[in-house]
Amino acid sequence: MTTLCKYCPLNQKDAFQTLKKEELEYMQKFKVGELAVDPGTPILMQGSMAPQLFTVLSGMGIRERHLKTGAKQVINFVFPGDFIGLQAGLLGEMGHSVEARTQMRLCVFNRSEFFSFFRNHPERAFDLTWLAAMEEHFLGETLATVGQRSALQAIAWAMVKIFQRGEALGMVRNNTLDLPYTQRDVADALGLSLVHTNKTLGRLKERQLASWSDRTLQINDLENLAEVAMTELKPYQPRPFL
Repeated sequence: MTTLCKYCPLNQKDAFQTLKKEELEYMQKFKVGELAVDPGTPILMQGSMAPQLFTVLSGMGIRERHLKTGAKQVINFVFPGDFIGLQAGLLGEMGHSVEARTQMRLCVFNRSEFFSFFRNHPERAFDLTWLAAMEEHFLGETLATVGQRSALQAIAWAMVKIFQRGEALGMVRNNTLDLPYTQRDVADALGLSLVHTNKTLGRLKERQLASWSDRTLQINDLENLAEVAMTELKPYQPRPFL
């Protein structure tokens, strides 16, 4: 059953700016349906010219860049509220793949209506530009992490960022966040070997700061973990979504 925009569960979460009635009505016209996907299902393929764009209504996924050698680089983790397919919408094809890691539900928009969306609703177009800018900012911080932070600092940084996203979405219970991601995913995201990642996670657990096992992230001391990561804990500002 398709969720009406006026009942959108994302619009009720602290992580996002609350949309006005008229904005919800416009998004209902732009939205063409919903798509349910199972874990492991490719949503967008690298190099594809997908005719559709998506907002994640529920569930989690992963963005990956695949090389001809068979190696892959995890670019980012996909959470509810994320907008995916923007590259195809602007550049004509995807520069990376997106895969579901849990059962996911996606709001579907036609790429053919993308520019009329910009023209007819400039305020929402600005929101989309903001999302693209934040994605660029995050990739810059990730590159700095891969290049300049030690393995301990890098993994602590990833834990802090993921945990804060989960907190903003109301997904954290008793300092614990259930995740569908593996240590291999973390290693691929940070350019580390699986062995090094496992040992580094063990060091954080020994210091009773955090643990990541059985696809569960538990953080016991977020402030001290942020100090290890050389990052600041800033209040999470509500962001737009489509």
